[in-house]
Amino acid sequence: MVDVICDTSFLIHLATNRIKNLSTIDTEIGSIRFVVPNIVTMELKKLLDDKEKKDAVVITLDYIKSFPTISLNGSFADAALQSYIKKQGGIVATMDKELKSIIKKLGGSILSISNNKIVLESSKV
Repeated sequence: MVDVICDTSFLIHLATNRIKNLSTIDTEIGSIRFVVPNIVTMELKKLLDDKEKKDAVVITLDYIKSFPTISLNGSFADAALQSYIKKQGGIVATMDKELKSIIKKLGGSILSISNNKIVLESSKV
């Protein structure tokens, strides 16, 4: 089983949209498991104060209750994800274009959502 580390943007999109291929996502990488860094959970909880995002964040926090968590050090989720990928490699699930580019440059792969389908973008090394 391959762990896919989720960022805030991906989790909100995953929880609030109907993803067509979620049940058949066992793609070329095999069986995957979404994991949530503790720093992403903290970021989501801070977003509860944002009136425009609050409803989506409440849905997301409920949706990810059963997801396994990992501990990443840092003040910002993006920086913590970059540091983790630089050291460990792996796959990050994100909708953030800038983060996608950085993770690929570090040799990681990206899982994102396009047209309500999950897609895998390999690193460009």
